Parts: sequence; C-alpha cells; structure tokens
Amino acid sequence: MNRREFLTTTAGVALSATLAAPAIAQAKTKVRAGYLHTVAVDGQIWTGIDRGSFAKQGIDLELRQFNTGLEIFQALVGGSLDVLATGAVLSNFPARGQGKVFLINDVEVATAQLWVRGDQGIKTFADLKGKRIATTTGTTAHVFLDTALRANNVKPSEVELLNQAMPAAVTSFISGAVPAVALWVPFNVSVRTKVPGAVKLADASAYYPQAAIVGGWAARNDYFDGNKETLSKLIKGWAEANDYFIANSGEALKALQKNHYSQTPMSDIEESFKAQKMFTSQEWKKLYADGTVTKWLQQVTDFFMTNANVKDFTPAAKYFDPSLYTSAIG
Repeated sequence: MNRREFLTTTAGVALSATLAAPAIAQAKTKVRAGYLHTVAVDGQIWTGIDRGSFAKQGIDLELRQFNTGLEIFQALVGGSLDVLATGAVLSNFPARGQGKVFLINDVEVATAQLWVRGDQGIKTFADLKGKRIATTTGTTAHVFLDTALRANNVKPSEVELLNQAMPAAVTSFISGAVPAVALWVPFNVSVRTKVPGAVKLADASAYYPQAAIVGGWAARNDYFDGNKETLSKLIKGWAEANDYFIANSGEALKALQKNHYSQTPMSDIEESFKAQKMFTSQEWKKLYADGTVTKWLQQVTDFFMTNANVKDFTPAAKYFDPSLYTSAIG
C-alpha cells in the first residue's frame, strides 16, 4: 500500500467509526437545571436520566435541588441556572419578565392539600375564620388555599396567613402552633404520621379543571433566546421519559423509589403519583396548540398578580412559547 492509499483508507475508517458511534457517545451539551424533589416535578427528570432519554438527545442535565419554586427562580434570574422545573410558581416570575416557559410536566390535581387540627376546634372551612394558616405564599399551596377558601365562602382576608418555608410551616402545624396548614405532597406524609388526629379538609382535585395548576419548565430569558436547539432536544428527551412513565407507571415508580426516593415508602410514592394528572406527549401537543395550556397558566398568573397588586405584567400568551414543543414533537 502506498502513502496515498494508506491515508485514504485511514481517513475512511476514521469517518466510518465516527458515523457508527452511537449518539450517546457523542459530546453532550451540559444544561444547568434546578428542580424540586417531588414526583410531580422530578418524576420525568429521573426517569429520563436513568433510561438515557436525555443522553440520547445529547443533553447532560447538571441538577441542583431546591426546596421551593421561589428559590429556584431566584437562582435562575441570578444566572446560576439555565432552566428549572417547578410547580405553580411557573406562572409567577415569567409574568414579571423573569424567565420563559417552554415545557409543561403535568397538572397538579391533588398535590396541594389543606390539613386542619380537630383538637383545636377546626372541623369545617367556617371554623378557619380568624385563625392562622401556615403555608408558603406565592406557591402551589397558596394558589390552592385561596381557591378553596373562596369556594367555601371564606374570604382570604378572614384568615391570617403565616408565611414560612414549607418544612417550617409543617413543623408549626405538627407542634400545634397553628391549627391549619396548606401544603403540597409529600409533606402530607409527615402531617399524617405525626398528627394522627389531623384531617385533610380538601385538596386541589375539588377545583379541577376550573382552577387547574400546572407545573413545568422555564428557561432564563437570554438562554431561551440563544439555545432553542438545545431546549428542543431537552423536550424530546423529556417526551420519551414522560411517555414511558405513563405506559409503564408501575415499573417507573419502582425505579424512582429505588434510585431516588429510597427513604420514602412505596405507598407514599404511589400516592404522590395519583395526585398529579399526566398526559402523553401527543396529548400535550393538542393542549398546547388549542390554547388550553396558555389558559391554565394565565388563570394562576391572574391570582399571583392580583395578590401582589401588580397591574402591569406579561400575559401567559407572551411568556409561554408553545411552538418549541409543537415543533419538537412529531
């Protein structure tokens, strides 16, 4: 073999090896992502990571856990995150111009709950008038509580809200410092275990779909503008994980419990799963296209902006871009 033949053959072998290399072995794009450690938020994330759905798309999620959506958005706006996954707060900060929504995880049908202490005389919504209710304002629990109170003829102004981080709010309830707490799963497990006489007065399922609360993903404004291709790949990885989760929920939940929720009993994982409403990627595509998702986001935005007395804000139709998803999902 002469020199020319050798170089030609060598180049051909190298090219063939490159083309034959599996996608998962190619260089990946690192995406810094914040999330909440609840099944409704990170179920698809862990399923996609464990099954290689994101890696197949060339996405390497660098995850950072937070306790509340408020904290995640602060990190996003501060520049330490590229994207985030959270609950109802998804409808808050983007309406203030901080972040763009591009992907929805689920509808949090019953993840928000109101628990009361009968030993402090609370048995009905009417008994809550003049009483303190612990919660984390500006979150899924707060949105649900406002809806539940109004639906049961109690004005939000007739109760006293104790604003605390959720772990502290639950501790206040367990200790007896407050007679009621509006929380989200899985914090209900601690309440049920440590206060045997506690009663779940209501959960968000009573107000679905009129007061649907969606959770999902948002990107930092500049990241959204400059990384559409990366976000499209993230969506495709999420869609594969989401559809597997729905079609094989039993196996998916077992894997979640084993790999990421080892301290949580399987029964609690299953309860958390039942508290959310998931749709297949194709069903979501229709809900994106017909404006349903935009409507759901807007109704929660209206609550946040009214509660904060913000009159000049960005509507969901502008902070949520459904085209990224509808283009990515064939």
